[in-house]
Order: sequence, then structure tokens, then C-alpha cells
Amino acid sequence: MQTKIWTGLLAGAALLATGAAVAPVAAGAAGLPVGPRDAYTRTELFFGTERPDGGAAVTAQEFGAFLDAEVTSRFPEGLTVEEGRGQYRDRFGVIERERSYRVVLLYPRGAARSSDLKIEEIRRRYDTAFQQEAVGRVDDAVRAAF
Repeated sequence: MQTKIWTGLLAGAALLATGAAVAPVAAGAAGLPVGPRDAYTRTELFFGTERPDGGAAVTAQEFGAFLDAEVTSRFPEGLTVEEGRGQYRDRFGVIERERSYRVVLLYPRGAARSSDLKIEEIRRRYDTAFQQEAVGRVDDAVRAAF
């Protein structure tokens, strides 16, 4: 079972910051909004909590402090954090299972270059701070409306 921790949503402030026009949104047949959507990039980051050297796992408090200092400070418009269980094959070929966090970021495609630099800095800092082999990253082009 996943516990979802909602730390924020990219909202109208982001649209104002990007200068995007806000258009009326109509309701579709299922009552869901339809209408203009803007081009965004959705980046998912996967943070493991086990340490390769067998040291103590990253605690929820340590991850929360990292999130505040390194992620929220770079993406104050909003993000989503989900806690879960993950697995991967380590550099020795061993399947590792661990508590993990998925952080979802949405940002206008026009901000992709500057966001990429911020994301890579976040990944590097987590690897260094918690002796991780890697922070997983997935990027998708999406259309979003808020």
C-alpha cells in the first residue's frame, strides 16, 4: 500500500509566472474538464533509501529535510511525493528491494533547460548525501491544465 503525501500542486501561480493565458474550461460528458491545455514536462524522480554499504536507511525525517532544502527550494510551484516500495538490480547484479520515494514535477516545456540543471543538481546531491548509486529519472512530454 502506498501512502501519498501531497506537498503541493502546480497551480494558477505557475500559469501566472509563465505568462500563460487562462482560458475558460468546459465540462466534458463525464464532468471532467476539457479545453486548452499547455505544454509541460513531467519528471519523475525515484529516490531509494537503502545505503549500499549496509548503513542505516534514509529516514522519513532525513528525506523530508532533503525534500525541503533541495527539491522544494528549486521547484516552489509545487510537486507530489509518494512513498512506496521499489526494487532494482544493483551494480553487482543483486536485486535490491527498498522503501523509496517518487517525486513528480511538472514544469512548462519552455523551462525545460533550466529545470534540467536543477534536477541534475538534486540527483547529484542526493547521491552524495546518502551514498546512493543513482536517483532514477523519467521525463515525459505532457499537456496539462490547472
